Amino acid sequence: MTELSPQAQAVLDAFESTQFADHYAIAAALKAAADQVVPETITPWNSTLTPMISAGEVRAKFLAIAAELEGGNG
Repeated sequence: MTELSPQAQAVLDAFESTQFADHYAIAAALKAAADQVVPETITPWNSTLTPMISAGEVRAKFLAIAAELEGGNG
């Protein structure tokens, strides 16, 4: 497999890091993908803030990660 972007590598690492049944690995990969696509931002007053992003942008980012993991590189 070619070198992956940091986003795709984070998803792959999360998937491969679990030692449990497949559904735990899938859950870990989905959480990592969500963190890569729409990361939480910590404000100066220590609250979390999720940046505004359109559904189309979210979908495109998830599909780009999937395509990269399939070998299509986006």
